[in-house]
Amino acid sequence: MRLKAPRTLSKRSILFFSFIMLAKSYFAWFYLFDDGPSWSTWFKEIPFVLLIFCMIEWFATKRKIAIYMLVNLLITLLFFSLIVYHNHFGIIATSQVLGQAKQVGAVKKSIFAGIHPQYMLFFLDIIIISLIMLSRKKALAWKKSMSRPGNRKAVAGLFCISLAICMMNIFPNQASMNETIQAEQMGILNYEAYALLADQEEEQIEFSEITQSVINQTKGVHFQFKPALFGAAKGKNLIIIQMESFQNFLIHLSIDGQEITPNMNKLADSSTYFPRFFQQVGQGNTSDAEFIVNTSFYVPPDGAATEMYASKELPSLPRLLQEQGYDTATFHTNDVDFWNRGELYNALGFNRYYDKAFFGENDTVFYGASDEVLYSKTSVELARMNEGNSPFYSQVISMSSHNPFSIPENKYHMQLPERFEGTFIGDYIRAQNYADYALGQFIEELKQNGVWDDSLVVLYGDHRGLPIFSLKDEDNALLAEILDHEYTERDLINIPLIIASGGVATPSVKNQLGGQVDILPTVANLLGIPLHDHIHFGQDLLNQTAYNLLPQRYYLPTGSFVNNEELFLSGSGFEDGQHYTLSGDGNKPLHSTEDEFNRALKLLHLSDSYVSQLPDREVNE
Repeated sequence: MRLKAPRTLSKRSILFFSFIMLAKSYFAWFYLFDDGPSWSTWFKEIPFVLLIFCMIEWFATKRKIAIYMLVNLLITLLFFSLIVYHNHFGIIATSQVLGQAKQVGAVKKSIFAGIHPQYMLFFLDIIIISLIMLSRKKALAWKKSMSRPGNRKAVAGLFCISLAICMMNIFPNQASMNETIQAEQMGILNYEAYALLADQEEEQIEFSEITQSVINQTKGVHFQFKPALFGAAKGKNLIIIQMESFQNFLIHLSIDGQEITPNMNKLADSSTYFPRFFQQVGQGNTSDAEFIVNTSFYVPPDGAATEMYASKELPSLPRLLQEQGYDTATFHTNDVDFWNRGELYNALGFNRYYDKAFFGENDTVFYGASDEVLYSKTSVELARMNEGNSPFYSQVISMSSHNPFSIPENKYHMQLPERFEGTFIGDYIRAQNYADYALGQFIEELKQNGVWDDSLVVLYGDHRGLPIFSLKDEDNALLAEILDHEYTERDLINIPLIIASGGVATPSVKNQLGGQVDILPTVANLLGIPLHDHIHFGQDLLNQTAYNLLPQRYYLPTGSFVNNEELFLSGSGFEDGQHYTLSGDGNKPLHSTEDEFNRALKLLHLSDSYVSQLPDREVNE
């Protein structure tokens, strides 16, 4: 009698494990898609599972239960990883993205911050079955009954029907632009298989056909023959400071009368400040921002720029400035191997880099020495470089305000109101307050050693700090209090740009639209460097002010873009996309057009084609 229950259960092994997979699919859909699971979820997920289970029934004559459990575990880990990644980045990851697991060790605090206790329910069945299998008699009975061959004709029929349904889910939805919608239309497992196996590379545009004139025409901007402020900072040093996770709403933000970023506020008030400025990074996040700013190209469609483009001889800001006699260097407290930065810096042509080996591991915050150490040691090095016979270009990458923002107590420089204590928003505010404090010290050091007066200084945020999908209700309530409106994608990608230089950047607020791709042409104009023979996808924000078009990818669905009035999020195409006015006034008429949608996609395609066809750089053995 003891063997009967296990044997009966084993005869329905496909049904049993399919039911488990259906339950986990519903659980995953609940977290990954706005509309959650529905009756169609089983129709989209179970056929793919049955394909695998049918092959188990066909070929596994021994250890069948172990194979079922292994497949169960692998799919469980996939769902679990997708949910954690979605919480942090707001996208449905694919194998290309999950293949960056080698980076997890360096950002494990950020990853663990996105794991919630309820996610452990995914593994409940595995734990229970494993405990049952510890009973030797039950385990032997189950294994013995599982070894019995099934009805091969029935299994073959089920396999064919499942394959047909999978194809019905995949093929009609291949053209969808929005990756999340595509995953919902296909089903998660079908989407992952499609992303892994399908050849999704677009045919490249001929290299000779990618000209600045074509880019400008596609963007809708005109070439400036006599741009204003050309050479206004000629001969000055260039210092570009990249602020970790710094979003624009922090500028001039006060909570209960307490300024959060007083030093950035002073810069915004005394310099040229662009509040309508937006991130354009991809999978590489911070390293992608470095890539965009130094090239004025867009990020690749898959993978980080450091991985996809590091083998190239990239036309870049360092190379442009070296032609003008500049020394070039970049400063980052993390290990240069993280995100393959060493190869990126070689591809960009920096003369040298300073990383963890230079800054040391004392006073570490998250992934490297603190911003105070970064700025203190960098200011000394910049003073040394300033004593040379030529100007320099230095990019300085801050990092202490990195997700999950739980800085050490000895870095606290503000008292949070009680309602913010213990919240993700409170941690973010306090971390950015510390980053601003360290920046203020850096500015004072540069002024004291004479570097500030000799330099054109550019500051911007690298990417968003507060992911929409992992915020709790209390976090959203605090953000609504701060912003005076609901936190949306429009706020998510909005970062500040500040240009400071004595006698060059007059105190002003510039309301023209800009993105990270625009930094290179803007500073090139101020430094008096013509870009006639240098392909770039950005525009000079101090001259081309009437219109801008900013394609987005990765954090937002492919086909999304920002224009002067709106943030447009693509759907399956243009017609079912979403419109967010930049002003927050939802009553305004729609200002995004299908022509802009198509032009934004063309700009991305032009950039992908151009960079992919650049020559590989010579590597010295």
